[in-house]
Amino acid sequence: MPEPNVLIVSVSGVRGLVGRGLSADVAARFAAAYGSTVAGKPVVVSRDGRPSGEMLRHAVIAGLQEAGCTVEDIGITPTPTVGFAVRQLRAAGGIQITASHNPAPWNGLKMFGPDGAVLSAGAGAEVKALYDSGDYARAGWDGIGTTRVPPDVPAEHARAVLDTVSVAAVAGQAFRVFLDANAGSGGPLGTRLLRDFGCAVVQFECEPTGRFVHEPEPTPAHLADVAPWVREHECAVGFVLDPDADRLALIDEHGMCVSEEATLALAARYRLRHEKGPVVVNMSTSRMVEDVAKEFGCPFHRSAVGEANVVGRMREVGAVFGGEGNGGVIDPRVGWVRDPFAGMAYILSLMAEEGKPFSQLVAGLPRYAMLKTKYTVSREKLPAALAALEKRWPDARVDRQDGLRLDGADWWLHVRGSNTEPVVRVIAEAPTEEQTRGLCDAAAAVVKAD
Repeated sequence: MPEPNVLIVSVSGVRGLVGRGLSADVAARFAAAYGSTVAGKPVVVSRDGRPSGEMLRHAVIAGLQEAGCTVEDIGITPTPTVGFAVRQLRAAGGIQITASHNPAPWNGLKMFGPDGAVLSAGAGAEVKALYDSGDYARAGWDGIGTTRVPPDVPAEHARAVLDTVSVAAVAGQAFRVFLDANAGSGGPLGTRLLRDFGCAVVQFECEPTGRFVHEPEPTPAHLADVAPWVREHECAVGFVLDPDADRLALIDEHGMCVSEEATLALAARYRLRHEKGPVVVNMSTSRMVEDVAKEFGCPFHRSAVGEANVVGRMREVGAVFGGEGNGGVIDPRVGWVRDPFAGMAYILSLMAEEGKPFSQLVAGLPRYAMLKTKYTVSREKLPAALAALEKRWPDARVDRQDGLRLDGADWWLHVRGSNTEPVVRVIAEAPTEEQTRGLCDAAAAVVKAD
């Protein structure tokens, strides 16, 4: 994590500690720079539940109005709802005020294009250049933008998700479901959607106050205290959202946490059963999804890490399904953003069709062990390290579109430089933990060598 007083400004947006790096001034200037790129057209604005979001919302609206934009203020809503709203309202783009899974003191801005997808690197670079230079448009007194509150966009988002599955099939099972929104923005929509499916919902921190009761990133390590409640409340499955609700983690009926990687694989199994077509995931996503795609005879593709890269590749190949292994499901029928609500719908539908307990569906996935590590390495040394890794496994299939990925018969290794830290990420997956650890250790020996 960067030093607390360092503001992270990248082509993906802005992120920082409120009051030490991220201020109202920064947010207003960044929003004005973004507004300049859309020539004063309508822009959707939303935020997650963090207490600092209200202050930043005023700043973002002011910056956009200064650029002459009409602001469509949709309040506290999930990140995928922002993407949906951009298309629904025919806006020129959107800004979500969120720091994703960062701790509560952090906040940030995430930008969207007119297609409802997060901005591409090229479009983001244009905004960053304007922010850095300060040379962005400022409207005169008679050109300042206005603010309006559109109709109930989350309801339309929920309807779009419901239209992709058989609601009656799920409702007939009368599932009891645990939902942990951790006081983030996804609680109200998640509860609404599950009730529309006829589920009895056991809610945990579903009011979007932004006052997290456990670490915001929904990993098994952070859910140790929450997971047993799924069993105690006799729920068929537990769903966990991150603060801006673009990731979905799972807990089985026994109160056992399930890897986020399984979210995408289970959703893919349902989706491809009903419509075959190309699948795209990023280079660090589990091979489980690739195996599921092969099971249904579907073309499978990998992109560079990053939601925008996945979406770009999905468009290139006409994918029917895609996403990232952090619990991010992308279905073009709903939107071009990671959408946990679509993930919930597909997993509940799979449970209804299979008639099996959730833990058995998870057990039916291909078995792999994944390990994610990182090491401090200067960027200057990285090219030589990647070349040495290629020689270390000469028979592996090579992919260099994002660092280096090596694929063996039943294993893979991905080594890439971080975009925000002076570290190299080393991720491996193999049938056993021992094999996976061996891959990471062998890669680390090469990466850290002088």
